[in-house]
Amino acid sequence: MEKRKLGTSGPEVSLVGLGTNNFGGRIDLEASRRVVDRAFELGVTLIDTADIYGNRGGSEEVLGQLLGSRRKDIVLATKFGMAMDDAGKLKGASRAYIMQAVEGSLRRLRTDWIDLYQVHQPDPSTPIEETLRALDGLVKAGKVRYIGCSNFSAAQVEEAQSTAKRLGLASFVCCQDEYSLIARDLEKDRIGVMRKHGLGLLPFFPLASGLLSGKYKQSAPFPAGSRLADPPRFAERFISARNWRLVEGLNEFLARRGHTLLELAMSWLAGRQPVGSIIAGATRPEQVEQNVAAVGWKLTPDEIAEIDRITA
Repeated sequence: MEKRKLGTSGPEVSLVGLGTNNFGGRIDLEASRRVVDRAFELGVTLIDTADIYGNRGGSEEVLGQLLGSRRKDIVLATKFGMAMDDAGKLKGASRAYIMQAVEGSLRRLRTDWIDLYQVHQPDPSTPIEETLRALDGLVKAGKVRYIGCSNFSAAQVEEAQSTAKRLGLASFVCCQDEYSLIARDLEKDRIGVMRKHGLGLLPFFPLASGLLSGKYKQSAPFPAGSRLADPPRFAERFISARNWRLVEGLNEFLARRGHTLLELAMSWLAGRQPVGSIIAGATRPEQVEQNVAAVGWKLTPDEIAEIDRITA
C-alpha cells in the first residue's frame, strides 16, 4: 500500500483509507470486524469516522471495541459538529461544545488521543477564532494530534488558515470534501486554496455511493441492500440524467482500455493533487480488497485530458 504525507504538515497515511459510516448502522459489530481485519491485512492505516455515524455514536463505539492494541498502528480520524440530538442543541464548533464532543468521542473510541480531529461542517454562529483556540488547546493537551475541516468553502478555509497563522494556533492540515469523477466542483476554488496552504485532501464519496463502482445499471433494478437502494436519500443525491450520461461516457472510454469503472474512479483520484488518502467505505472485506487494488492504474496525460472532456 502506497503511503503519503497528508498535506505538508500532517501525518503519513495509506493512499486508500477506510470510511466507517456504515458501522453501527448498515452493518453490525461482526461484519465491521471482518472489514477492519481485512483493511489491516492490506495495509490500510487511515480509518475515518465521525461522532454522528452509526445513529449518533455507533460507528465510534464499534471501532472502540474492534481496534484494541492495533489502535497505535493507525491514523484514527473522527469528526464533530453535526447534530447529536433530535433537538439540534448538541452541535456546532463552540469551545463549550468541542470540549464536550471530544470527551464523548474519546470514550466511545476507547482511546486517549485522536490522530485527526475534524470540524464536520462550518458553524456560522461561532467565530473561527474560538473554534481554533479550542482545538489548539486539545493539541497542546495531547488529546488531538492534528486538526482538519470538512465541507468548508474556499473562503472559510482561507479565513481559518489565516487566523491560525496570525494567532500562532494549530492549523488545519487537511480538508475532507466530496470529490469524484462526477463531483468536481471543488476544483473551481477550494483546491487552489488547499495548495496555497499546503493542505491535504481526503475525498469522500469517491465512488458516488457506488454509482462509479460499476455495479449499477440504468436499465436494471438496483441490487437489494445496496447503498443506492437503501436508504433512498443516496439515490436522490446521485441518480440523475446528467450522472448517467457521465457514467455512459466513462464506460465508452473504458471499453477501449480493459479497465473497470472502479479502477478508473479510484486511480483518477489517486493522481489528483493534493489527494492524500481516498476515504472509501465498505460493508464487506471484498470491497476493501477491490478498493485497494483499484488504485494501480497510472493514467496518461492524454487519458486524463479525455476524462476531462467527458466529465466537463
